[in-house]
Amino acid sequence: MNALPRPADVSAVSDLEIASYLFDEIASRTRDVEGVSRPAFSQIETDTLRFLEDFALSHGLCVWYDAGQNARFCLPEDRDAKRYVIVGSHVDSVPAGGNFDGLAGVVAGLLCLLRAKREGVKFSRPVHVLAMRGEESAWFGPCYIGSKALTGTLAPELAAKHKADGRTLDEHMADVGIPMEKVRESVPLMDLSEIEAYLELHIEQGPLLIGKKLPAAVVSGIRGNFRHRRIRCLGEAGHSGAVPRAYRRDPVLAMSDLLVRLDESWMTILNMGDDLVLTAGMVSTDPATHAMSRIPDEISFSLDIRSQSAKTLDDMRRLLDAEMRQVEKERKVRFELDREMRVEPALCAPEIVAGLKAAMERLGMEPFVMPSGGGHDAAVFAAAGVPSGMVFVRNRNGSHNPQEAMDLPDFLAGTDILHEFLKG
Repeated sequence: MNALPRPADVSAVSDLEIASYLFDEIASRTRDVEGVSRPAFSQIETDTLRFLEDFALSHGLCVWYDAGQNARFCLPEDRDAKRYVIVGSHVDSVPAGGNFDGLAGVVAGLLCLLRAKREGVKFSRPVHVLAMRGEESAWFGPCYIGSKALTGTLAPELAAKHKADGRTLDEHMADVGIPMEKVRESVPLMDLSEIEAYLELHIEQGPLLIGKKLPAAVVSGIRGNFRHRRIRCLGEAGHSGAVPRAYRRDPVLAMSDLLVRLDESWMTILNMGDDLVLTAGMVSTDPATHAMSRIPDEISFSLDIRSQSAKTLDDMRRLLDAEMRQVEKERKVRFELDREMRVEPALCAPEIVAGLKAAMERLGMEPFVMPSGGGHDAAVFAAAGVPSGMVFVRNRNGSHNPQEAMDLPDFLAGTDILHEFLKG
């Protein structure tokens, strides 16, 4: 694709052209066998940030890197602002994922800056755009790594290991130049008192806006979660044809029994009007020893339990423990859990929700407010006491897959909401 015009004639370029250029160029640079892959704290992630840096500098924006080695952008006059609003999201992706998850929020922030520069608009408060590293949990297990490092809440998860090379998160972060002694001591890598608000645009990861036939929405809150990347169920190997049912210690059936019990409780919780989702996304026996004719001695699986209610998460933790103990007793197996990872549910700041709704109304859009099923960096900033808000953009085919299908006119509608809100 041809390069965009330089600052002298940037006014001749539309937001649509800029967005198309950035999305297409980054997709081509991070292409995988299917979709895109931008691993957290990898050279590919670094190169993506450097590309955005070069683009921003060539169009008259100020660019620097914070202590978390995240890229920061602003209008030149706002570089030294003592208080500012952050518009942020992440640039990493899941393996063979879609191009818009995370990246759309960064591009939206850049468009807001470029539009203000082009039109001579002064925001009601200085705006810094934040392109973060390491939001996805797919690479190490913990999620929201970049924002947790910035807010001083990452230390308990630094021993997590990369899914491919087995090196720790601590080591990978050190490789890109992050001051790990501060992260280990839970010292925030940024002065949170300087942030007036945190805003994030993100593709919707479900079908609600498609069903409502709306291009964008305001988010009311974000589900929290607790997760185990690897739960082991240990039984006893045996010949598939020679061991009667009464003598079996089959970990596969034990795991299945546990998941069915949890699924039944999930339905009960939903029927009571409470919020919950539950997923076991990774399940495996040992490929070196399993066979069609062998009862496996072990199976491992992941567990991801989410809710907008902290009480529901606590109740599910107690239920998980009780059901595991019962299955162990009945099926003569043993469950072993790795360290739990938890993120608290987060409500978006009511004043920001109201402001974003008012921005939609001024733009002639139907104001619509919805909860977020997926987790986002906004939840981490909200938990750290930063007033936070989100805008969702309609997106077909879900996320975390190459079939993400956000239409650019919908993306620009979401960007318009942010820009209108920032003008105040």
